[in-house]
Order: sequence, then structure tokens, then C-alpha cells
Amino acid sequence: MTLWLVHPGKYGEREQMALDKNLAIIGWDRLPDLSQLKERGQLSKLLEDSYPEERKKTLINWESQLWPFAKSMKVGDLVAMPLKNRPVIVFGYVDGKYIFEHENPEGFKHTLPVEWKYFIPRNQISQDLLYSFGSAMTVCKIQRNDAENRIKKILDGLPERSQEADRVNEDSFDLEQIAREQIREIISQSYKGHKLSQLTAAVLTAQGYKTRVSPPGADGGVDIIAGKGPLGFDAPKLVVQVKSSDSPIDVYVFRQLKGVIDSFGAETGLIVAWGGYKGQVETEAARHFFRIRLWNADDLVHQIQESYDDLPEDIKSELPLKKIWILQPQPED
Repeated sequence: MTLWLVHPGKYGEREQMALDKNLAIIGWDRLPDLSQLKERGQLSKLLEDSYPEERKKTLINWESQLWPFAKSMKVGDLVAMPLKNRPVIVFGYVDGKYIFEHENPEGFKHTLPVEWKYFIPRNQISQDLLYSFGSAMTVCKIQRNDAENRIKKILDGLPERSQEADRVNEDSFDLEQIAREQIREIISQSYKGHKLSQLTAAVLTAQGYKTRVSPPGADGGVDIIAGKGPLGFDAPKLVVQVKSSDSPIDVYVFRQLKGVIDSFGAETGLIVAWGGYKGQVETEAARHFFRIRLWNADDLVHQIQESYDDLPEDIKSELPLKKIWILQPQPED
């Protein structure tokens, strides 16, 4: 059995369909059905014809990902899919052969049946393995540092010991994603419970809101009240519910906040869910786009990065960040 990594898109755009339909899904929209290819050289020629503007090195890199996805991944192989919208890596087993789904929308046609079975929080996985799962490639084999056996232990509920990471080429990693994971880990450790509400309020204050944070305990469905203007009386008037659990929230939380917006004299609502959202929440949120917005862990980290210079000094000392310039990874599909 081999351990593979399949990313669900740069922005996680394929992860919900992948989970709902038990599939691994990749992009490369210009490519037709790959199931009829007999030799790897045929894929090389197909890439050259489909992407004539791309460099030879890029096409070789893409070939090294597409051929395994369409031809090498076997029934029983283990697949990891890091989610973008919550700090979780999902694991499952290949359950069939590659299929080109003609009826799927663009970006969702190249599929592989995978039975997704395990949702493992990132904080249960050692950092050296997270580096491997942070690969900038869309599809790759994960084998460094005995990864396969160590992941099997985690899936069996057994403790696994981290190993000293091998020397690797940093170009093979999505350094931005790794940085976000490190920031998320610090926030997860330092801002549990009510402190996450205080951190969220600090971000909103830096964005020009006047905020009031509810004290710990029963909050009537609202953790933060915020408004613009010198006294916070101006629009948009905002109520915020903050959930620090690592588990995704269900639609009850969304409906609860929707029900109390008017009673607080607010116009809009915001839910900050550290563990992300179950599928029904995002479906319902789409119908209330102009009323309620959703932030997950990555959204909050992004807002912190955007507002960092204006955050209080005590937060900066607890969460010391530094801006750096890095080379932008080339898109894989």
C-alpha cells in the first residue's frame, strides 16, 4: 500500500464535492480523458499539445503528477487530502479506477474513487509529516520519514513519534501554507475559548470597528457586538459568534445567529468557526450572503495578517509575526 497526497485545489474549491461524492479530484481542464493512454510518452505529447505556452520543465512536472493519478494509484492505496477550510487532513482508501466525468463542471472532470474515512486534526500530526503534506504539488507520493507507517498508527489510534526531518528542497513545499499552519497552531494553543473572541474583537477593532466582547459564560448567541463610527453607532452594525472548537459547526449555530441579529439591533452577522463548517452551513450561508458571513481558521489568520500592524502590542508579543518575501509557487493545474 502506498500513501498519496491529493490537494483539492489552490483554494479548496474541490474539497466539498470530493467529500460528498467520495472522490479525489484534480484540475488540468484542457486535458481529455486519460484512461485511454497506454504509454507515458502519450501523456507527454498530450501535455505539449494542450499547453504549448508552458515550459518543458513545467510539463514534465505535471506529467509526474497526472500519470500516477490516472495510472498508478491502486485500489487499497491510502490518500491524504488536506482541507483548506479547516485544520484537518482527511484520509481514505482508493476504491476504484480513474474516471473522466464528462458531465462535471470545468476543473472537476479528472476523478478517482476514494472512500474518505478519517478526519484527523493537523495538531495530531507531527510537524515533519505536515511539511510533506504541505507539498506544492497537487499529486505526489508521501514516503519521507517513514510517513506511511506513522500515518497508519495515527489512523489506528496509536501514538506516533516524530522523526528528525530529512534534508529537503524547500522549493517542493507550499511555504505560505506551512506558515499558515504554524500560525494556526500557535493560535489554537494560545487562544482557546473566550480568548479567541478577544482576538477576533482585536482584529475588528483594527479594521475600524468599536467592539464590545461578552463576558465568559452564556452570551445569548452573540460573543461580540461591533459597529462603525466614533461610538460604534454607525453602519454596518455587526454581531459575531465565535466557536473555538476544532470540530466543524452545524447549521444550528448559523440559524441561531440569524435569529438574534434583529434583537441586537444589528444589520449583519459574522460567524468565526475555528474548526470550519459542515456542508449544510455553507449552503444556507449562500442564501444569506448579504446578511451573514463565515470565517474559518484560514480566514481569521488572513485577517490577522492584513491587520497585524494595528493590533495591540500584547497580541503582537503573544503572536510574533514577520513579513517576508518568497518566490510564488507555480500553479500545478
